[in-house]
Amino acid sequence: MKDIIHNITLSLCLALLLMACDEGLEIAPDNSIESGQALETSSDVEALLVGAYDVLGDGDLYGGNLLRDAELIATFDELFWNGTFIAPGQIYRKEMLVNNDVAENTWEEAYETINITNNVLANLEVVNEAEVDRVEGEARFLRAVLYLELVRAYAPAWNDGDPASSLGVPMVLEPTTTVTEGSYVERASVAAVYTQILEDLQAAQALLPETNGFFANQAAAQAMLSRVYLMQQNYPAAAAMADSVISSGVYSLNGNYANAFNNESNTPEDIFAIQVTSQDGINDMNTFFASPENTGRGDIYVEEDHLMLYEPTDARLAFFYEDLDLGGFRTGKWDDQFANVNIIRLAEMYLTRAEANFRSGTAVGAAPVDDINVIRDRAGLNPVASVTLEEILLERRRELAFEGHYIHDLKRTERPVGDLPFDSPRLVYPIPQREMDANPGLQGQQNEGYN
Repeated sequence: MKDIIHNITLSLCLALLLMACDEGLEIAPDNSIESGQALETSSDVEALLVGAYDVLGDGDLYGGNLLRDAELIATFDELFWNGTFIAPGQIYRKEMLVNNDVAENTWEEAYETINITNNVLANLEVVNEAEVDRVEGEARFLRAVLYLELVRAYAPAWNDGDPASSLGVPMVLEPTTTVTEGSYVERASVAAVYTQILEDLQAAQALLPETNGFFANQAAAQAMLSRVYLMQQNYPAAAAMADSVISSGVYSLNGNYANAFNNESNTPEDIFAIQVTSQDGINDMNTFFASPENTGRGDIYVEEDHLMLYEPTDARLAFFYEDLDLGGFRTGKWDDQFANVNIIRLAEMYLTRAEANFRSGTAVGAAPVDDINVIRDRAGLNPVASVTLEEILLERRRELAFEGHYIHDLKRTERPVGDLPFDSPRLVYPIPQREMDANPGLQGQQNEGYN
């Protein structure tokens, strides 16, 4: 995908024109333009859509921060931050300041990408009839994904208080081409943001084709829906969506656990992945998790407390290695700086279906123990005759470790992070101070603990 993006200069030019200004909610461009002047043909709109994927893979989003920081904030004892960058260190210590530049940059890039998708959706009338459903579906998918990441990072969890009254994030559903009073948007409720996410993903599921190269397809929308339903504790719906992906037969687990990672093209297990090449793209997970020998900085160590979660014969345990240059242990998941960044793997669907079925007392597609044994078998472990909820969650932790899931799993299951309860304000990002200063609509709406 990145090679395509690299060669489509129009998408990048349009993305720059539609970028957010430095003084607002990151939803407005530097100069006012009429989108119709720039988006006159189907090719224009489709190129702009490709530009949205480009920004999505930026180091401040899925190219790094969204996954890395979801792991750093989730633990005191399984990871250790040894880097010199101030902002990730604050996240690891759960001591973020309102000017944390990681929180600010992630917010900025997310709203920039949302604005691109809004421009795509506002110009569907010029898209060729044969492509219009796909284009709309992809734009809705990307917008939903970003609002999910924003509401999970910058707002209380769905189960933390009343989602109908808890403050979520500002929702912008129309393209911003010039800054007006209407550009200053207040925070919508957590419930309202989730409603919009579900609306976009459900539409995407109906619009997207079954196969779509390495871009979002129907299964990607279903898999993301399963994540949303799991966050909302809607277990029957989560099981149904995960089962739809598994039963489609389009995807299969790689025979060897190690083969699921460090790939420069999608594998049969990848439902959605960020594409990275030597010409374009970012894999900052490599930058921070890998040893210097594997082109990383080695800023994040894996602690013994995490390694002790695995059975001695677990192939996933063998995937860790000792850093002979800096010391400590590293995960082997991010050792290739040009490898794709896994966002949704089929293994997650088995784990989601197992947990959701267990909690609902159902066996949609398979019994929970059977799904867990699929994961255990691939890890080289003997099957089990039965499972508990704790064992399902432990299997999820081992299988999806350091892929950006942990903090969200802890919050939705109401488990603590060290001595901090799941609903601690220290586990929620601040609304960036720059946005609070620039947007009158956000006044009085800062997150608890940052006022």
